[in-house]
Amino acid sequence: MGIMIEARGLNKTFRLARRRPGILGGLRSVVDPEVRTVEAVHQLWWDLPLVDSLRLLRHLYRVPEARYNANFERLREMLDLKEFLDTPVRQLSLGQRMRGDLAAALLHDPELLYLDEPTIGLDVVARARIRKFLLSINAEYGTTILLTTHDMDDVETLCPRMVIIDHGCKLYDGSVADIRARFGGERILIAVLDAAELAALPYDEGRPVLRELPTGVQLVKAEGPRLWLTFGRGALPAHELVSWLGARYRLRDVTFQEPEIEDVVRHIYEEGLLLQEAQSPVHMSMQ
Repeated sequence: MGIMIEARGLNKTFRLARRRPGILGGLRSVVDPEVRTVEAVHQLWWDLPLVDSLRLLRHLYRVPEARYNANFERLREMLDLKEFLDTPVRQLSLGQRMRGDLAAALLHDPELLYLDEPTIGLDVVARARIRKFLLSINAEYGTTILLTTHDMDDVETLCPRMVIIDHGCKLYDGSVADIRARFGGERILIAVLDAAELAALPYDEGRPVLRELPTGVQLVKAEGPRLWLTFGRGALPAHELVSWLGARYRLRDVTFQEPEIEDVVRHIYEEGLLLQEAQSPVHMSMQ
């Protein structure tokens, strides 16, 4: 079969011509070819097996054969493509198609990889696999990844640096940890008390009372031996709060909950916190 590839904007089509047998058949194939056109889905061709799409992309990107073979083997293992390489793209699941798209995008070793909502619509297993792969190519091969997403779990898992944009205005450019520290509000300590210790506590309206709590610390919830205490970032440090509790009560377990980054970002947008800061005269004069 002869193949002709065309690129039209961001969509690609190819025409597949059937080669007729014999000398006369070959001439007729050139003069009057039987051609059908197949559209590409993203970087992958809908009617072709995934492996054939990758081979076509090798020629579009002009990837040398040795380099293509090395990259293909590496991506096949890292993305676990073996089970569906020979499956037409139209029969792939969303997660499989996303893995195929990632392989297609990385065949030519780009230094910068742009991804738009790479985990949207994927199940938990597929999301975890994509995130693990992106972390590995960044760590092992130094690939820079620019990610646009509404999934804050993607941000927390993948991005040491984040940019927040609202109505075309850049509101924030910095670390995830810093924005949580600035706008995260109160943290939560969950303490599990010894049963005997819990029974000895005074109660008020069915809730245990912890007397003389440090300034900025509040008991907000109690379920059995578990007590939820909130404390702001301006209050005492977390380890000092644990020491304070341990000196007065027998603790079975202690865990901390940081504010969810999704809640932090929602609070920023709803309250217009960074927008007010970006529009302040001091901020504008610094720019």
